[in-house]
Amino acid sequence: MPSTPNSPVPDARHGWRWAPAWVLAYVALWPTKGVAEGVMTLGALVAIWLLVQARFAGGTRLLSREAWALTSVLFAAYWLPELVSALDAVDVPRALREAAVDLRYLPFLWLVAASVANADARRRTFQGLAIIAAIWCFDALLQAASGTSALQAALDTAKQGLTGKPLCPADEAHAFGRITGVFSDCNPKLGQVLASLSPFVLHLAAQRFRAGGWLFAAAALGMAIVLAGSRASWITYGLVLLFSGWRLLGWKRLLGVFAFGAIALGVLAATLPAVRERIERTTQALAVSEEGVDSALSGRSRIWSAAVCMAREHPVNGVGARGFREAFPACDPQPGEKAEWGEGPALHAHQIVLEVASETGGFGLLLWLAGAALAWRAWRYADARSRLQARPAMLALAVTVFPFNTHLAFYSTFWGGLTLMLAALYAGSLLDRDRPVATEAPAR
Repeated sequence: MPSTPNSPVPDARHGWRWAPAWVLAYVALWPTKGVAEGVMTLGALVAIWLLVQARFAGGTRLLSREAWALTSVLFAAYWLPELVSALDAVDVPRALREAAVDLRYLPFLWLVAASVANADARRRTFQGLAIIAAIWCFDALLQAASGTSALQAALDTAKQGLTGKPLCPADEAHAFGRITGVFSDCNPKLGQVLASLSPFVLHLAAQRFRAGGWLFAAAALGMAIVLAGSRASWITYGLVLLFSGWRLLGWKRLLGVFAFGAIALGVLAATLPAVRERIERTTQALAVSEEGVDSALSGRSRIWSAAVCMAREHPVNGVGARGFREAFPACDPQPGEKAEWGEGPALHAHQIVLEVASETGGFGLLLWLAGAALAWRAWRYADARSRLQARPAMLALAVTVFPFNTHLAFYSTFWGGLTLMLAALYAGSLLDRDRPVATEAPAR
């Protein structure tokens, strides 16, 4: 039944006004692992219920047609390779189960896109993300100064009160001297998360306090990310500073920022053993020997060789999403030798292109490239106003999937959910409901 001006539609009266709150709750609960996943699943069910309740009427008052399409296509570029790879995966039942469970991402991505589909919702969502990341950053700096994360302590107290178990048992900690903040020593993802969310913090700081605010926020985030110890997050954050800073500061002042950052990194390396160890390990990549390079990469050259083997042995649809650990022993180039990461097989490829190629094969790689091409096409044909308002989400997504870096597992619940959320924020903010209807020529 076609909708009329007075017919029920999925707008604020039907609960969509709470979309920013759902997204922010999901992000704020990332350190709690299973709880955040539950919020995401509940949000997907709520989105389905609201759409069914309104009989999918008036959908363009929730999202533009283009946003509906791009969000769904980006989901398909992620999920279809996962489904096809499951058909003859190393562990078929598990792969099929993972593909079925990940269908929940689609309605949740519609909810995420709706959280930025107009100016007011976009302001609340982007500012909320910035505030969450800023609080985590401040807490991490307090941990560096005092030795204790207040947020981590509060979560630990809450978990012990509810379950009688600590947030991070001592025998499961693997932070290796890093600052972990709210994420705890059992889940040292603070650096990667702050780096991926940093465009929202820098955007808000520049909006409120212009260059001075941007510089202060950049310094605080940079300190926390360096102390978090993940070299991949250093590269990610460097890209954020590069593409965020040159528009605001210009190239000359931005070069000064990077020079100051290099000096600060040297000071930290001279005073903090954990930072010095990461830099010394990185410099081992200049060694001529294969062992030196592998040590510098924390064993990743061995993992990447195994990933290439899997892609070669399973060129069409890979070994199955999340099947890397089962397939690793057969492709391990150094079987029987102790690995840099410790005991057991490698869990994933630690690099987005190799992960997609090894776990989902050539089919998956083509679909991921198609999704990237469509995302770029949407940006290329967008008007200047749409680009400006979507820039924080675009930058966050671009640096998170930057191929010349190491990565967490994109087919894991945590990092896959984070990446898809950024994709939906990008689609919803670039193709929002408020933009002009007229089609413009692509920018030259």
